[in-house]
Order: sequence, then structure tokens, then C-alpha cells
Amino acid sequence: QEEKKQLTLKVEELERKLESTNAQNIEFLQVIAKREESIHQCQLRLEEKSRECSSLARQLEMAIEDAKRQVEQARERAVSRERAAQSKVLDLETQLSRNKTELNQLHRSKEDAERRYESRLQDLRDRLEQSESTNRSMQNYVQFLKSSYDNVF
Repeated sequence: QEEKKQLTLKVEELERKLESTNAQNIEFLQVIAKREESIHQCQLRLEEKSRECSSLARQLEMAIEDAKRQVEQARERAVSRERAAQSKVLDLETQLSRNKTELNQLHRSKEDAERRYESRLQDLRDRLEQSESTNRSMQNYVQFLKSSYDNVF
């Protein structure tokens, strides 16, 4: 009986431990269930964020492609403007060269005209001087004739 009593006490103690362990198992199962639910929620959020990241990645790729297109267009416009500017510079240089040539020709023409003018002016001065000399000679002759006539009469 003593043994039976001790065994009964042991059994009761083991039953309490079993109940305690069962209670702990239930608590652990509840904790595990909560954690699994939390994991499930996290997985759902992760999937949502993954979809969002994929969408943003596509948008980013589209924006990059668009930016590349715009850069290429801007570069093409710049190259086109540069070619046009170079062409205009060449045209202006050609025009400048023609203008310089024309200016040099005009300078030579002006110098030739000035030389001809100076020569002609000198010619006219010489002729004027000759004319004045002839005029003085004639006046002297007329004076001589007047004096001679006066003397004769």
C-alpha cells in the first residue's frame, strides 16, 4: 500500500507534469501559430513589395530608355547645329576672303585713280603755268607794241 501510495503520488505528479507539459505545448502551438501567421503576413507583404519593386524597376528602365533617347536626340541636334555652324563659318570665311580680295582690288583701283589724278593735276598745272607764261609774254608783247605805237605817233 505504501508502494501503491507512492506510485499513485508519482502518477499524480507525472499527470500534473503531463498537464503542465500539455499546457506548455498548447502555448507553444499558439506561439507557433502566431509566428506562422506573422510569417505568412510577412510573405504576403514581401510578395507585394516584390511586385512593387518589379513595377518600379520597369518604370526605371523605361525612364532610362527615355532619357537615353532624349540624350541621343539632343546629341543629334547638337551635331546638326555644329555642322550648320561650321558650314556658316566656312561661308563667312569664303565671303570674308572675297571681301578682302575686293577690298584689295578697290585699294589698287583707288591708288591707280589717285596716281592718274595726280598725273593729270600735274599736267594741268604745267599747262596752266605754260598758259600763264604765254599770257605774260603776250601781255609784254602787247605792252611793247603799245609803247612802240606810242613812240611812233
